[in-house]
Amino acid sequence: MVHPTSAQHEPGFAVWLTGMSGAGKSTLGDALARELRARGLRVEVLDGDEIREHLSQDLGFSKQDRDTQVQRIAYLTRLLVRNGVAVIVAAVSPYAEARARARESIDRFVEVHVDCSLDELVRRDVKGLYRRALAGEIEHFTGVSDPYEPPAAPEVRVDSATQSADESLAAILDAIKGRGYLAPTTERSD
Repeated sequence: MVHPTSAQHEPGFAVWLTGMSGAGKSTLGDALARELRARGLRVEVLDGDEIREHLSQDLGFSKQDRDTQVQRIAYLTRLLVRNGVAVIVAAVSPYAEARARARESIDRFVEVHVDCSLDELVRRDVKGLYRRALAGEIEHFTGVSDPYEPPAAPEVRVDSATQSADESLAAILDAIKGRGYLAPTTERSD
């Protein structure tokens, strides 16, 4: 007997936005969340900075700690996807091996590399973190004093220095649709 409150749901999926600090992951993730919600999907955004603040305060910025952060985000993502949620992860996740483990553990996964040149990141950096890291004042700063390993074969690569947010969003939506994770919208002709 089916309980009246238990409903069948479509499986969820994950869109994992990776890139250096300031590349536009959170901005793009928020735009994607609005678009998916407008299509009636249940959506959660897992922002790396917020996860660090609320669930990973015990972690620093060593490679092991960064990998643990990615592992925690992947665990939450897997649970949500399993329960029919479209999950958008916006996290630097600098190491390829940790991202590969996340991919292996999450069904229906789309990796998006939000790329941006270091020169552009320095130009946009209102807090001056890149300038301080380049001057040696900040240790373990991804892309400066710590590595960022770009994805070798992401499903989508966008460049926030050369593409508009709308162009990037369209590319991500195309990839999600192309994998059958998102039903095509019906165009009305009035």
